[in-house]
Amino acid sequence: MLNPWRLRLLSRLAVLGTVRAVAQDVNLSASTVSHQLAVLETETRTRLLERTGRRVRLTPAGEKLARQARAILDHLDAVEAELRGDEPAGLVRIGAFQSAIHTFAVPAATRLAQTYPRLETEVAEREPHESVPALRAGDSDVVITTTDFADLPLGPDLEIIRLATDPIVLVTALDRPEPPGPAVLADYAGEPWALDIPPSYMANLTLRLCRESGFEPRAVCRFSNYLMTLQHVEAGLSIALLPGLAVDPRYRVATKPLATPVTRTIVAVTRRGSPRRAAVNAVLDALRQPIELPAAVEQA
Repeated sequence: MLNPWRLRLLSRLAVLGTVRAVAQDVNLSASTVSHQLAVLETETRTRLLERTGRRVRLTPAGEKLARQARAILDHLDAVEAELRGDEPAGLVRIGAFQSAIHTFAVPAATRLAQTYPRLETEVAEREPHESVPALRAGDSDVVITTTDFADLPLGPDLEIIRLATDPIVLVTALDRPEPPGPAVLADYAGEPWALDIPPSYMANLTLRLCRESGFEPRAVCRFSNYLMTLQHVEAGLSIALLPGLAVDPRYRVATKPLATPVTRTIVAVTRRGSPRRAAVNAVLDALRQPIELPAAVEQA
């Protein structure tokens, strides 16, 4: 019989890469973790680890079991929650990109705290290139991301729930003279640009759209925080491409739709392959509730 605790250690090793990192993560000694993994090999009668000097790595069989372990552990969590009763309870870890935290994650967490006092939510900022790996590794239970991040496609191991469609807009200082109509990016080739930090979704998207328009944007600043970007643009020091959801009305900036429209589809994603806990279902229901969004953002 497989021991769930040892499966969890193997799953963490697949994510963290070293026994020492796993030991720090679970507050055990490295020797204890190594011993438990050796016992797991005995239980499965399979070589799960390859030792190279002082390091270990998963064998193909170890990688396969680590992937399956996540589904097994999810199923056990669901069974335990069922036994405790029908009311959603326990911890649900939500990962969300920056502009989805205040528009989707926090309102959902607020409603859940009022409705289900035994349900606890933990919200972590995770950009699209971070959130899906965290979901697959078990570090998040639900993530809010986009289906349009081509560098990290969502696979059949994930369940996708559409939340909204968000337009990408050109953002400029409010007092900057602008011609009427949508923005043709080629007209802004000589402008100073505020860019996100690679390899984020918006950093990659801005570079791709500018290059498709025939120019390399001249970056005068790089921020991973949209509020810093808006402050820089508001001061007239740069222009930027941002999702409509990220444009905070407290900043004196103007937005223009793109002549060739670009949108991102905002989704909630969970792992597929085992019955969902009642608490996870409650979080998904809360995320689907109508909320106040900028006029250009279309809720599903």
